[in-house]
Amino acid sequence: QVQLVESGGGLVQAGGSLRLSCAASGRTFSSYAMGWFRQAPGKEREFVAAIGRSGGTYYADSVKGRFTISRDNAKNTVYLQMNSLKLEDTAAYYCAASIWVGVIRTQSGYDYWGQGTQVTVSS
Repeated sequence: QVQLVESGGGLVQAGGSLRLSCAASGRTFSSYAMGWFRQAPGKEREFVAAIGRSGGTYYADSVKGRFTISRDNAKNTVYLQMNSLKLEDTAAYYCAASIWVGVIRTQSGYDYWGQGTQVTVSS
């Protein structure tokens, strides 16, 4: 089992940047595929980005070219670098861990979830 704790959220102006971090407990972090999801008020939670065990990545079209997911297995941490933020990026951001092989894009493919960190983009 793994516990996930997100950090790095906050208030930022449109066009700005934030880096989210997700620290995982346990000694087998490298064996998990990781992902980021977000949920805006009144909307369903949606996929943002994912990274596999070997470093392969996949992004939602809405963030491609602006967001970068990465992982540091030595630190048991996955990151989401968010640049050129837009108003529509405002949401609670969640990281998730999956025991499955590959780059996991669906919520049902994840086994463990963090509590989330709020990102608010202002004009």
